[in-house]
Amino acid sequence: MSTDTHRVINPSILYFGTPVVLLTTENEDGTFNLEPISSAWALGQNVVLGLGSESQTVRNLAERPDVVISVASPELWERVERLAPLTGADPVPESKRAVYRFEPDKFAAAGLTPQPSDLVRPPRVAETPLQLESRAVALTPGGRGSFLAVECAVLRVHAHERIVVPGTHHVDPGVWSPLIYNFRHYHGLAPEVGHGFRSETPRLETLA
Repeated sequence: MSTDTHRVINPSILYFGTPVVLLTTENEDGTFNLEPISSAWALGQNVVLGLGSESQTVRNLAERPDVVISVASPELWERVERLAPLTGADPVPESKRAVYRFEPDKFAAAGLTPQPSDLVRPPRVAETPLQLESRAVALTPGGRGSFLAVECAVLRVHAHERIVVPGTHHVDPGVWSPLIYNFRHYHGLAPEVGHGFRSETPRLETLA
């Protein structure tokens, strides 16, 4: 009997468990746009963002490259979802008009609080436990023009003290849990099952 239990599928999206981040950028008039995305990954001190080519965030970064990447936690999912149908683009791009509406003050619409940054103009999201002040250094078109991959250099990291291992600069993975977007459903992390050989924060019980 065959042991192959896989089958070919054609899913409409491929968000197979990715973190949700909130991007703050500066608009042309000096106000700030706030956008939730679930296409973000880190390599060293850089973060790569996947953004729709018609988003207000892309327009802002092309002219004003500073951006704050605030990493959401599971308890914020409802406020993230309030942002989901909103756009900072006015007029709303034709391709978005059936689903999205313009909102000039997304912080207020989502019930989130702007918090001043140290090195860049866009504010951090106060309610998020992990915040990365960053600067876009490269915008690369993809998907036949439908999206851009935006490489960002992280300039400063802010972490709530409750998620930091005391006396270190390490985020405690046993305490910190990002909000995960899993095929358009929101999740937190499941309990830890192990750690990598290069981990600098192994759980104490594994050292006994």
